[in-house]
Amino acid sequence: MKKLIAEFFGTMFLVLLACGSAVLAGPKIGVLGIGLCFGLILLALCYAIGGISGCHVNPAVSLGVFLTDRNFKLADLCGYVVAQLAGAAAGGALLLWLMSAGGYFNGGPFAFGGITEGIGFTDKVSYLATNVCQPGVSQGFALLTESLLTFLFVFVVLGATSRFGNSSLAGVAIGLTLGLVNIVGIPVDNCSVNPARSFGPALFSANAWPDFWIMVAGPLIGAVLAAIAWRLVAPCCCKKTEIDVTVKED
Repeated sequence: MKKLIAEFFGTMFLVLLACGSAVLAGPKIGVLGIGLCFGLILLALCYAIGGISGCHVNPAVSLGVFLTDRNFKLADLCGYVVAQLAGAAAGGALLLWLMSAGGYFNGGPFAFGGITEGIGFTDKVSYLATNVCQPGVSQGFALLTESLLTFLFVFVVLGATSRFGNSSLAGVAIGLTLGLVNIVGIPVDNCSVNPARSFGPALFSANAWPDFWIMVAGPLIGAVLAAIAWRLVAPCCCKKTEIDVTVKED
């Protein structure tokens, strides 16, 4: 249960602070700053709860671990995903509360970011740094981008946290990779690589739902590709543990 609670709070803080960097400071720090914030909060969380739950805070990561680690069972995967989605919802609600307190819905003077205007072929607006295709971006382009960026991210997670990686620096590698993929992916669809990160803000911004399936399908495809690639690179990591059954004679 402690692992699930850790995943809940970890995902909540990821949405609140990472998406919050776009919402509260986006106009001042830009894409590079937002990407850096995504990486920094995940780096911090890796060292805060990594020893408790592994700090997945992402259903795509949990899927990748499930496909490569025999000790991570289907029940664990389901529990982690539920906790992550619940945490993301809590983070999205807190972020909406901040926007409301700052006067966004009353035309207040604070310069909020994380807002995408003219979604699709309409003039609708989505806020809370939701994952939506940016103007001129097709859903196919966004799906391909999400799949490839998640492939890289989950592959790094699997490698950095394996017995072949440097455990003391795993959080640094993972945080830097998330920052990198966000810097690349934000201009496309605000960058998801995490269905939970997309789910939380979308709960409170209805205009995000037409593109939401991309933020689920893309990361899950990427996670499967990463698991396959990791098995090819380090096949011995998936072998069953040999048990000594030798009977000693008296």
